Amino acid sequence: MNRKTLAIILLQTLIIIVLFWLLVFYGKDEYEAYSHQDQEEAIASPPRVSSEEGATVVTLSRETQQQSGIVTSPLVAASYQGGLDAYGSVVNMDAYNDLRARYLAARAEASAVRAAIANSQKEYQRLVELNRDDKNVSDRAVTAAESAWKADQARLAAAETTAASLRDTLRLQWGETLANWATQQQPPEPLQRLQQRREVLIQITLPFDAPDPGKNAKLMVEPAGTRERPVQASYVSPAPVSDAAMPGKTFFYRAAPDSLRVGMRVIAHLARDGQSADGVIVPADAIIWYGGQAWVYRKESEERFVRDQVSTERESGNGWFNAGTLKAGDEVVTSGAQLLLSEEFKYQITNENED
Repeated sequence: MNRKTLAIILLQTLIIIVLFWLLVFYGKDEYEAYSHQDQEEAIASPPRVSSEEGATVVTLSRETQQQSGIVTSPLVAASYQGGLDAYGSVVNMDAYNDLRARYLAARAEASAVRAAIANSQKEYQRLVELNRDDKNVSDRAVTAAESAWKADQARLAAAETTAASLRDTLRLQWGETLANWATQQQPPEPLQRLQQRREVLIQITLPFDAPDPGKNAKLMVEPAGTRERPVQASYVSPAPVSDAAMPGKTFFYRAAPDSLRVGMRVIAHLARDGQSADGVIVPADAIIWYGGQAWVYRKESEERFVRDQVSTERESGNGWFNAGTLKAGDEVVTSGAQLLLSEEFKYQITNENED
């Protein structure tokens, strides 16, 4: 290879290197300009967040709502009656059922002995007549028959005493109503439901200054410390035994088992007269927490959502009672509310960066 050819090769190599660096240099500027343009378009793209008269409004197109899984539900009108909370427990009825079984056994024993007494008394009288008639039977046979008759009378007295004692124990421990149920051969319908576990017996302790419940009184109960849906409980009777852990007046109620189990502590919600209010129930699924407060997104129009503050002071079922801003029929976001809140955060961050 001569010097001329070598020089041409070196020159071509140098030109290629220069062109490569020029391409990298100018391509970098175009790439940065393109990326900056994409960021500006992303920031300016929907959804849009604004503040109107102190309320935060998020605007989403229908397509974006569908893609994001935004679901709304109308609020239902409700009335709230102020009241108080009381505590109690689901009663174990094994001791009650045992007393009932023993009482019925004692009554059955007494009935059987009565039948035996009738026979032994007739036999004794028959032997007495025969003994008087020329000593057709011995005095010893008469004495034995008399002893058998008196033994049956003693057994009857013992069975009746046992039954009476068990009946008194039922009254002392369970009250007059439950004692009457227990002493019936054929249990009444309420007792059948309790025995078949279609209902459970609950003992509720009311404050001393609370009025006694009426015959048809109702209240709502739920397991203490949970968010289970409350169930309705029906009044049964006063409970003669107090709860050592909770001072107050005790009463028996019965309710469907659902989430209630024997021995479980429950909380009861009692209504009070003269403290009712009209409003709506805000479902728990609609609640989001921000800044230590509870909020919901209310659908103002097809594409606009307003964030409203709500109260969680009055719990009712699977939600909270609210009166005032929200009305029956208002639609609130029950799925996707957290996404709307995150869009607010993006909007705040964008504004801070621009500042």
